[in-house]
Amino acid sequence: MARDADFDAIAATISNAFGDPSQLHTEATWDAVDRAIAALDSGAAAVAEFDGSQWVTNEWLKQAIILYFILHESSSSSAGPLGFYDKIPLKTQWENTGVRVVPPGAARYGSYLAQGVVLMPGFVNVGAYVGEGTMIDTWATVGSCAHIGSYVHLSGGVGIGGVLEPPSARPVIVEDGAFVGSRCVVVEGVIVGREAVLGAGVVLTASTPIIDVTKSPAVTARGSVPPRSVVIPGTQARDFPGGTFGTPCALIVGARTPSTDRKTSLNAALRDFNVPV
Repeated sequence: MARDADFDAIAATISNAFGDPSQLHTEATWDAVDRAIAALDSGAAAVAEFDGSQWVTNEWLKQAIILYFILHESSSSSAGPLGFYDKIPLKTQWENTGVRVVPPGAARYGSYLAQGVVLMPGFVNVGAYVGEGTMIDTWATVGSCAHIGSYVHLSGGVGIGGVLEPPSARPVIVEDGAFVGSRCVVVEGVIVGREAVLGAGVVLTASTPIIDVTKSPAVTARGSVPPRSVVIPGTQARDFPGGTFGTPCALIVGARTPSTDRKTSLNAALRDFNVPV
């Protein structure tokens, strides 16, 4: 997102109101909050941005979402026979966006879905950003402020966690071209690197050991899956007073082949490493 002087002024107004309740109900604060949520909705702003070397979090946009909840009252809405009562309406203006929404897929106002996104009967929460050509499969959820890159596949039942507080907390980030297998869970600001492959059932939290077993000795990291890695669920032994038990981890068992294109590479990775999806 290009940070021009107008955005800087909006950010300053929101941050000041977030820290000083006396400024909360001013016309300037209302206007700044509404404009910030509109910018999230249109894709003009995003909570997570890559600055060329690392992902950074725009705290003021998360503050704007929190303030929106404080300032607005719940109201009734409907979609066919379904009734709702909430402070944030659903997105409804899909025509000419290039997005396909399959009933009963839903995205809240303040989320952004780029051209070519397919939203099956899943859910995208406020503040989330979904890049071009991404598939959100059946019963997959994209949490508040999560950043999903372009040409990502979120398989059935995937849970991408959301985070609003504290505003400084990094959201979950799934970079371009990644494949997230069925029933995976990614939460607590974990980054899934570009074109990585997560096999079915992988659970990643900030504290989950991500163990590269292709190296000897194995190398353990947390919070980030390297680009093009192929990852499956695993367990590692841990001693407790009651005995030794297996605790969850994620295993890097290989990498996509660079000599093939994205589709072929994905199929090859799943076949070569016998990764369920």
